[in-house]
Amino acid sequence: MRGSKTGHLFVLLEGRLEVIKGDSVVAVLTEPGGVLGEMSVLLDQPHTATVRAAADSVVYEFDDAAAFLRDQPAVALLIARLLAQRLNVATTYLADLMHQYAGQGNHLSMVGELLQSMINLPPIAGLARLGSAIRPARMISSMIF
Repeated sequence: MRGSKTGHLFVLLEGRLEVIKGDSVVAVLTEPGGVLGEMSVLLDQPHTATVRAAADSVVYEFDDAAAFLRDQPAVALLIARLLAQRLNVATTYLADLMHQYAGQGNHLSMVGELLQSMINLPPIAGLARLGSAIRPARMISSMIF
């Protein structure tokens, strides 16, 4: 699956799946409802990992996932929440690393740069138009989330 652009979304119904990048297993899915392929579908890019069954598994496949997500906004919101949870875990981990190794001047000092680059990704085309259609733009001097 890695490197291909299928437009498919997969949901684990039962079994055990391993997510592989290079030669390493980077994640194991065992919980029913585990989602795979969402990054490829949402970013319209090739899959970034290979998934293999580590045990007999049943997976549901959505052939045209983008159309499915447009037609099922509640599912799209669930996937957005899943991605937000993953991002929260990653940024919390990186912030902890940055704090732990602050001032040591080693290669982990780049964690701050990585965190900043995650925040300053280029805007998604059309997002500004969507925001302006929902409410008027306003100037923000400081905000706490």
